[in-house]
Amino acid sequence: MDNHFFLRDFSRNSQSEGLSDKSMNSLSVTKANHTIDAYESDWNDFCDWCRYHHQTSYPAQPETIVNYINDLADYAKASTIRRRISAISENYNASGDHVENPCRAWIVKEALIGLTRLKGTVQKGKTPIYWEEIEEMIHRMDLTSLQALRDRAVLLLGFMGAFRRSELAGLDVEDIRKYPQGIVVTIRHSKTDQTSAGQQIGIPYLSHSSMDCIHALQEWLTAAGITSGPLFRSFLKNGKVSSRRLSDKSINLIVKKYAASIGLNPEMYGAHSLRHGFATYAALQGVEERLIMKQTRHRSVEMVRRYINEADLFTNNPIDKIFNQPK
Repeated sequence: MDNHFFLRDFSRNSQSEGLSDKSMNSLSVTKANHTIDAYESDWNDFCDWCRYHHQTSYPAQPETIVNYINDLADYAKASTIRRRISAISENYNASGDHVENPCRAWIVKEALIGLTRLKGTVQKGKTPIYWEEIEEMIHRMDLTSLQALRDRAVLLLGFMGAFRRSELAGLDVEDIRKYPQGIVVTIRHSKTDQTSAGQQIGIPYLSHSSMDCIHALQEWLTAAGITSGPLFRSFLKNGKVSSRRLSDKSINLIVKKYAASIGLNPEMYGAHSLRHGFATYAALQGVEERLIMKQTRHRSVEMVRRYINEADLFTNNPIDKIFNQPK
């Protein structure tokens, strides 16, 4: 197995040689299919993390597991972290190889205990920005300004493409291809595409040109005189557009600036608010999980389901069903 996921194939377990076929069959159904699917998703998430950090997932060192735990703590709940480590441990148990299970190491157990004691609850990510809030931000912009034209394009493209800030900052003009239906944006380097095979995002035209991402993008490029190279750029002191790429930190500051412009607390918002906002807003509109994942390019369903659960607080709220039903 290339991904070293063993839980679906109990026959690989070297300790099962003395078991009858009937016994093997009973062992193979000890976990439901949806449980195996969840474990495989968790294992794949760990493998993706290892590839990104140039670590080995199988065999893995206990220190690798500890580092993975602490990275998960940036966005995942304590229960999610424990389940992920349990999935990794179960997969090692099912391997049948003489490879030590790194999850059994004392530093991994201490890391889980320490994380709970120090943090209590895991830190929450940035607050999502919804479509109506982006509309208000753009309504307040002075679109005679070159900087405002750029910032409008950043907000709309960041939201529509559900981009990570590094992906948005890394885009070139050559990464965008126009079609009658809209544009296709190619991400050449991404957190979940370590082989640089490229990921493509489709963004269709909108009927309202003031909020149309493609229209805003073209206005920015035309006004700035950009025909190739970095898509979003910084400005020189004289106000002219530079040749330098806008940094991901600058994109973060742009989001904070416009959050503050409509009375939101900028400390609660950042570049990730656009990606988070798209996923949650899509869930509020009843878009199915599969389609949300297609646009956000999440490899694991865990984060997408978190966004859906946030939206579900309102879409399936008893107060709404009691008081906001049509008469």
